[in-house]
Amino acid sequence: MKDFYIAHEEDIKRGKTTDVYFIRTKKILETKRIHRKVLADVTTTSLPKGWKWGILAGVEEVAKLFEGMPVNIYTMPEGTIFHPYEPVLLIEGYYKEFGIYETALLGMLSQASGIATAALRMKIAAKFKPVYSFGIRHMHPAIAPMIDRAAFIGGCDGVSGVLGAEMIGEKPVGTMPHALILVIGDQVKAWKYYDEVMEEGVPRTALVDTLYDEKFEALMAAEALGERLNAIRLDTPSSRRGNFKRIVEEVRWELELRGYNWVKIFLSGGLDEESLKELADVADAFGVGGSIASAKPIDFSLDIVEIEGKPITKRGKLSGRKQIYRCEKGHYHRVPATKKLERCPVCGAKVEPLLKPLIKDGEIVAELPKAREIRAYVLEQAKRFNLTLE
Repeated sequence: MKDFYIAHEEDIKRGKTTDVYFIRTKKILETKRIHRKVLADVTTTSLPKGWKWGILAGVEEVAKLFEGMPVNIYTMPEGTIFHPYEPVLLIEGYYKEFGIYETALLGMLSQASGIATAALRMKIAAKFKPVYSFGIRHMHPAIAPMIDRAAFIGGCDGVSGVLGAEMIGEKPVGTMPHALILVIGDQVKAWKYYDEVMEEGVPRTALVDTLYDEKFEALMAAEALGERLNAIRLDTPSSRRGNFKRIVEEVRWELELRGYNWVKIFLSGGLDEESLKELADVADAFGVGGSIASAKPIDFSLDIVEIEGKPITKRGKLSGRKQIYRCEKGHYHRVPATKKLERCPVCGAKVEPLLKPLIKDGEIVAELPKAREIRAYVLEQAKRFNLTLE
């Protein structure tokens, strides 16, 4: 018996994480010897909270899931901006062979894309100042690495999870917990011990809201560590915040008045889009928890749009094979795959097809970029297309 309620890789690849009605469908198709080739696409009709755009994530896991299976898959590159009603993925093959993997496919894309989208929105709200993902404590540890990867490729500058950071080739990022200060029993000793014990590559960031007023603890930390102090972190609970922006402004004033101009201010604790927009001008960096890690998944669905080459689908969906074109100015066009676009109908700029081969007859044919490359692609799009939160 397993100790934890988690699915292992073998369980996912064997189709055991599916909804039972897909198992029943497979049994009926096999019993009645129905062997039909289908084309299905993955879309969403809406995004959480009325968002206008999303960031596609989870593509690498989908590639690994279907590797070796007799299917063809076309997808937007991981990290691509997408909108409702635009297919982000096409899959073709015999339905009885891939249908049981629909649940896993959608789960891989839905949750990772929701987290990546939330991460970029936080980065935009922070005016592209450093934002770090500190939220894996809000979710089951089994998916902590997935959360960290999605948050990082969505735009976060670092993640706190040790395994998640390791799996994407990054170093974990963090400061110190209140527990360290409380167990030692003295703020100044805790800051000094941290400085003495931590290796040189670790920034000296002092947590300054444990026992006294943030302003006075910030000055105590600056006096204790001097030029070795990189930043102070305020994790002030909401019950003690009052006007958090004014608190931060006070801390900044007192530090600079005494010549500690180099000390940066790092904020954390219950931050969301609205608070980041308000605090972006007074702080230097942010640690965001549940607003990224617990982001609502994108409501993707997979729908058959062709059977044996003939367009057909259910009510409310568009049948047939499609392609999504994007011009260099950010205009998107959804067209039947039989229609080729070379220029944008809106501005006349060159266009590129976004749905590209990922798997051909079970073989991964696309490059699977490293997390840092995907993150750079996401941020480049955000700036080139001037993405906003509205």
